Amino acid sequence: MEQLVIQARTALTEEPDPWSAFARFLRDVLSAQGAGGPLLPLVGGRLPATDDSAGAADRLRGTLDDLVGGAHRAGVLWTDFTSADIPLLLEHLSARMPVAGERAAALHLRFLDLVLAGLRTSAPDRPTALPGPAPHWRNSENDIQGKVSSPSP
Repeated sequence: MEQLVIQARTALTEEPDPWSAFARFLRDVLSAQGAGGPLLPLVGGRLPATDDSAGAADRLRGTLDDLVGGAHRAGVLWTDFTSADIPLLLEHLSARMPVAGERAAALHLRFLDLVLAGLRTSAPDRPTALPGPAPHWRNSENDIQGKVSSPSP
């Protein structure tokens, strides 16, 4: 959890605006997870807490409050999205996929960008397309593995 606090504080310190800090934190967490799975089990109370872990969880909650609060004050994040949504969002975004490695990481970040686009209330510089090829139902095994196939007419 201390790693998450550091990632959140780094995003708050280094990014030029609250939205960038919020988005960077989420990207950094998903990128750092790799194949190791979710990094947030203690925050949600799924593992027994010690004094140290409880203190770390409090620091993390406070830092997440700062990230979300800054985005709310800037008017760029839905007001009904709270810092308590972040662990749940990350759990959903880090679900195991039927692929591994770089393709799984790319899909996790792609889905994060989709979620971020939906959470942002105003985005004058919003890209018009998500990065990377979208998965398709047709020929899904090849597509999910990152092999681009031409769609059938």
